[in-house]
Amino acid sequence: MEISESKEYTFEDNIPVGPLKIAALAGARDLAGLVDGHIARVRREDGALREARLNDPMYDGYYRDSYLLDFDCTRFGTGEAKCVLRESVRGKDVFAMVDITNFSLTYSCCGQTNYMSPDNHFQDLKRLIGCCGTAKRVSVIMPFLYEGRQHKRARRESLDCAIALQELVSMGVNNIITFDAHDPRVQNAVPLSSLDNFMPTYQFIQSLLAREKNLQIDKDHLMIISPDEGAMGRSVYFANNLGVDIGMFYKRRDYSTVVNGRNPIVSHEFLGQSVKGKTVIIVDDMISSGESMLDTCRELKDRGAARVVVCCTFGLFTDGLEKFDDYYSQGYFDYVITTNLIYRIPELKTREWYIEADMSRFLAAIINAMNHDVPMGNSLSPTSRIQRLLRRYREEQKISG
Repeated sequence: MEISESKEYTFEDNIPVGPLKIAALAGARDLAGLVDGHIARVRREDGALREARLNDPMYDGYYRDSYLLDFDCTRFGTGEAKCVLRESVRGKDVFAMVDITNFSLTYSCCGQTNYMSPDNHFQDLKRLIGCCGTAKRVSVIMPFLYEGRQHKRARRESLDCAIALQELVSMGVNNIITFDAHDPRVQNAVPLSSLDNFMPTYQFIQSLLAREKNLQIDKDHLMIISPDEGAMGRSVYFANNLGVDIGMFYKRRDYSTVVNGRNPIVSHEFLGQSVKGKTVIIVDDMISSGESMLDTCRELKDRGAARVVVCCTFGLFTDGLEKFDDYYSQGYFDYVITTNLIYRIPELKTREWYIEADMSRFLAAIINAMNHDVPMGNSLSPTSRIQRLLRRYREEQKISG
């Protein structure tokens, strides 16, 4: 989605909530830099509006080269930390960006080097929020929701995600923005607060069509696959926009055994029409170790699928890339698309089977719209944009013959 080509992201009548500040914690600085550049560019392209706004006190600080907040989280020798702002946030509209999955960052504790865990990132986020008491509004952008997989209680266990959300709200956070939450019903933990869950469906389809110039988008040649019952919602939306059928795998687990905190999968049972000779697209929220996803790819190939494409919002690859390399070399899948919303290991970007869906423009549009306090319905359900993209793709196919 190009922000500058849509009037939906040029706001003539809605004044900003306050001067915009993007507070990027260390793990999210690369993505924040891209977002910051997009916002600065799209505001420069305001044209005639810019001339009228330059001398309007309601638009003070609206046109800047950068909206990044100058601050730092420093640590003592014991590993304890504090957040220090190097500029005032009084009256500002602050958007705090955090990537709780970025394990590449380190800190020193009593002379030992420790890697940043999700818990460390979340604590730094709270430290930042604690410094922003004079801000007009504080919003948190957390693409991978902290403890999102611990969203419900099955036995005597903690409800970590719900507690974290309530903690942010109690600290005065006005909006929480996340992407493809493992279970969006977790927003019930803070029913009176704003929690927006955005999906990367448009960017997935955009990346897919950019790669596939001759993809036949119909029920006879294409099919969407949900790897389990939990991914059905996002898969149904994907399939409905493309106008194709959907299939689902049911994971039969051994509930008498617990391995690494979960019940091991005994087998994958497929529900749906035949995939023989079709291109199939597997849609899910994350690749963690990848074992379940790779098993699904193998099952589809064994059932006669011509091509297998994986679309996952978050590519964690917690067990490394070697097994993916092996399965790719054996032809079990064609390529994997993930977003750049979280940290990706440098080796991943060198793999010929990997494609990255850039979310920075979309995220910039979200921040820009929220800074103007306008409705977000079109961004939460981008059906019209997807349909325009598909029409252009089909027209280009006709022209090319």
